[in-house]
Amino acid sequence: MDMIYTTKDRSLDLQALPVLPPANTVLMARPTYFDVEYVINPHMEGQIGNVDQSLAMNQWQAMHDALVSLGLQVEVLDGVEGLPDMVFCANQSLPFLNQDGEPHAVMSQMHSHHRTEEVSHIAQWHEARGVATVALPLDGDFEGMGDALWHPGRRLLWGGYGYRTDLTMYEAISSLVDAPVIALELVDPSFYHLDTCFCLLNESTVMMYPEAFTEDGRELIHSVFEQVLEIGQEDAMDRFALNAFCPNGRDVLIQKGSIDTISLLHDAGFVTHELDTSEFIKSGGSVFCMKLQTWA
Repeated sequence: MDMIYTTKDRSLDLQALPVLPPANTVLMARPTYFDVEYVINPHMEGQIGNVDQSLAMNQWQAMHDALVSLGLQVEVLDGVEGLPDMVFCANQSLPFLNQDGEPHAVMSQMHSHHRTEEVSHIAQWHEARGVATVALPLDGDFEGMGDALWHPGRRLLWGGYGYRTDLTMYEAISSLVDAPVIALELVDPSFYHLDTCFCLLNESTVMMYPEAFTEDGRELIHSVFEQVLEIGQEDAMDRFALNAFCPNGRDVLIQKGSIDTISLLHDAGFVTHELDTSEFIKSGGSVFCMKLQTWA
């Protein structure tokens, strides 16, 4: 099965897609060497050398403890000197289950040379756990679960493209993971990964920042989900509220102070857990970026 959807298509039947079991293992990379040392997204501008490493470590630990408290198995990989952004370990791979239910991972091809070396460290972690790693068969950019997100409970990928991932990559990815891909063009450089402007909550509910997408993209999102929570610019841009993480369809880990978004979530029946990721936002990431879900 390999198919790419870029506009609304009535042939896409969510309920007809195979069920995807939950991924209850989470990888986090310790921010031992985390800092802003270069600028590869708008959020990094003016932040070089401004990270409080002690505070960042405390914020990372609080997130780690929150994930554990929700019953997830959290694995920790040590940071690597010279790779300050490896803490954003969602980006270097796309875990998946093959048709026999065996865990695999498609490895990323990073857009920025600053982050290229991160991929081999994440690949080694996968392989040490018995996960087969898969290289993409063509040149181009693909940044893992920064841009490619599994639909909760279904064998369907949502794929962002335009800044860090090339649309042309998704045909190969669809074939490798044996799942259709709904590809969404990103149109605002501040929302350079899909996980910065689109947050899957459960099989029928999503949060999004509408201005990050084309009109076709917004229509496509609304055509699939029963409930679309549209988030305002301040929470989306300044607080990375859409880089939240909902591991179980109920609990949402989110940047603290995202008052309007949290109110929408409560009205929709979700439970929120506020975390401070302010040091990581200086580098352009928050909760979702700081973890990798896998079936291993």
